[in-house]
Amino acid sequence: MSTVAMITARGLFGRRRALMLLPLPLLLIGLAAICRAYDLDPSQWGTAVITGLGFAVVLPVIALIVGTGVLGSEIDDGTLVHILTKPLARRDIILAKFVVAVVATAVTTSIPLFVAGLLAGSAKLGVALALAAVAGSFAYTAFFLMLSLLTRRPVLLGLVYILIWEGLLGRWVSGTRVLSIEQYVISIAAKLEPTTLLDPKVGVMTAVVMSVLFVVVCTVVAINRLGSFSLAGETS
Repeated sequence: MSTVAMITARGLFGRRRALMLLPLPLLLIGLAAICRAYDLDPSQWGTAVITGLGFAVVLPVIALIVGTGVLGSEIDDGTLVHILTKPLARRDIILAKFVVAVVATAVTTSIPLFVAGLLAGSAKLGVALALAAVAGSFAYTAFFLMLSLLTRRPVLLGLVYILIWEGLLGRWVSGTRVLSIEQYVISIAAKLEPTTLLDPKVGVMTAVVMSVLFVVVCTVVAINRLGSFSLAGETS
């Protein structure tokens, strides 16, 4: 399992895909720093930067890049066949890749969100945002990792989920929020550090329970799906 994790990390950060992880976090930090430098009140920019950019764009897009990349690229280039010939349980392969994806996503997103929270309010707000980003990293990467095994176009479907389900329906249709990871993250952050900059739409208990369900269900589905792959790289 550790060997698979090392190979996954090396493949993820050794590709050009890794460079795609930097612009959005830097943009988030840059905007927060500019607003703070001009001495703007956080009420004027905090919600737009933290929620509108951090939780709605940076976190899910980074998770999409990483979650679909840790396995999707191996499916495309045939490397998966080599891995499947090894005496490794399908569960161990998925869990190793999931751990790498979570760590990469959490580190890349929690640091800029902490900085944004620090500039917008306090260190406590920064810690709350960072911890919420870690929780979101688990749910998002499990979901996108599963998509990479269920479809040949996981990035497209992932963008549909982010832009349409969360970005459009999640904001205007209340019934869809129970399946919005973005709303879970906002609720968790608001519970850890109540602030007017965050406007949670679901209860924190719902957020926690649904986040856990996302992780468990998506991981189980991914394990079962990988188990259906033949050595030719196709599902049986």
